[in-house]
Amino acid sequence: MIGYVTIGVQDMERAKKFYCDLLADLGASVLMDMGRIAMIGKSMQEPMLAVCIPHNEKEPHSGNGNMIAITAGSKEAVDKLYHKARELGATCEGEPGQRIPDVFYGAYVRDLDGNKLAFYEFG
Repeated sequence: MIGYVTIGVQDMERAKKFYCDLLADLGASVLMDMGRIAMIGKSMQEPMLAVCIPHNEKEPHSGNGNMIAITAGSKEAVDKLYHKARELGATCEGEPGQRIPDVFYGAYVRDLDGNKLAFYEFG
């Protein structure tokens, strides 16, 4: 049901590099770049992440309680995404681990602009 999720950033080039490097192993790249906003994903027919300079050109804000969850495909992939994000400058919001026994494995970071991300695998 989700077509894309948009997050505000301060520096488009830095954000595109961060997310393209982070999500490259999942097959993601910049699919459309319109200067102030860029769509990152695997195809225009699948859910995408948009990074943008806010339309009002004011400071972007990460929302309290807002989070983007990225399905990793395996617990090992959750670990890999978490460590890759940290290498790219993200801050830790929760190391990889089993959150709900036999149901949910996840890890949490904040990107370079403070947006919260979860990498997860059910099971």
